Amino acid sequence: MTAPSPAVLDWLSRLIAIDTTSRDSNLPLVEAVAEHARSLGLEPHLFPTADGTKAALVVSVPDAAGSTSGGIMLSGHSDVVPVDGQAWSSDPFTLDVRGDKAYGRGTADMKGFDAVVVAALADLVAEPLSEPVHVALSYDEEVGCIGAQPLVDGMASVGIHPRVCFVGEPTSMRMIRGHKSINLVRVTVRGLAAHSSLTAQGVNAIEHAASVVRYWRERSDAWRADGPFDEAYPIPYTTGSVNLIEGGNGVNIIPAECSVTLEFRSIGTPDDDRADVDALIAFCRTVEERMRAEAPDQEVSVEVDVQTMTAGLDTPSDAPAVLLGQELGLAVQDDKVTYGTEAGIYANAG
Repeated sequence: MTAPSPAVLDWLSRLIAIDTTSRDSNLPLVEAVAEHARSLGLEPHLFPTADGTKAALVVSVPDAAGSTSGGIMLSGHSDVVPVDGQAWSSDPFTLDVRGDKAYGRGTADMKGFDAVVVAALADLVAEPLSEPVHVALSYDEEVGCIGAQPLVDGMASVGIHPRVCFVGEPTSMRMIRGHKSINLVRVTVRGLAAHSSLTAQGVNAIEHAASVVRYWRERSDAWRADGPFDEAYPIPYTTGSVNLIEGGNGVNIIPAECSVTLEFRSIGTPDDDRADVDALIAFCRTVEERMRAEAPDQEVSVEVDVQTMTAGLDTPSDAPAVLLGQELGLAVQDDKVTYGTEAGIYANAG
């Protein structure tokens, strides 16, 4: 392994020391990077959330002619997953270098990449670039890629439209051209509570939620049996699962509320994903109708909350980003991965 430069290790140490777990603010991190960019004579753009607790950032290094039009985007995310309940042998927010490995929350995903590109800003400024380079950091990637679209919108608002984008996820320097979409939907069933000895007076939210679970299992079984299929994936079809269920407050009470969180990871297009969500919503309406038939004069309902629809990625082998990656010596892969990234959002943005 090529040893990282002192500048990269310094930035990695600084970034890891800032706890940017997705539930917390990332402002100390993006402000540190913005201050560094200003010290190099660059103008960072920060795009804050509506409540001002987080921000996305982009720093553009112009080409030799002073233009920031087009160019190459190096994209990372600032947030990390929690350390709660994990048995670390060292402080997760203090960089610990042991031999040829660095330990700390986010060293791989993905403050290692963030440190590399932030440290590279000084070198990029010193070079007469043939095209501009844009360093971008999003927020809330780990909780559904929530910050990617606001970053895209913010960049467009200041006239930044890169021609290619590399997302620096930990792939051991393999260039991944395709990944599945990630879609999360929460269904909340609100019935009518009653004593369990008086079942006819209640509307059982758990039982009606169970029909949604059954529907989703049948849909998932159909994907597994009938496709569509893409053998480039280790699991070559769209997968669905029920990952959270909450409901009930007593063994002798007909439950008034139950929520179910469903996920599917799709090999289809955004339109395909939308059609699957619409079909789920339509089924939930039939569940609601059955509930209302049980209690015509009561307030019962089924609420569907589409929490995340993060687009998949399917980059052609002759795309400009792939050709550039080959020139740079990256190992281009034909296989695809089942996890999701922000790359699909950036690709859809054009």
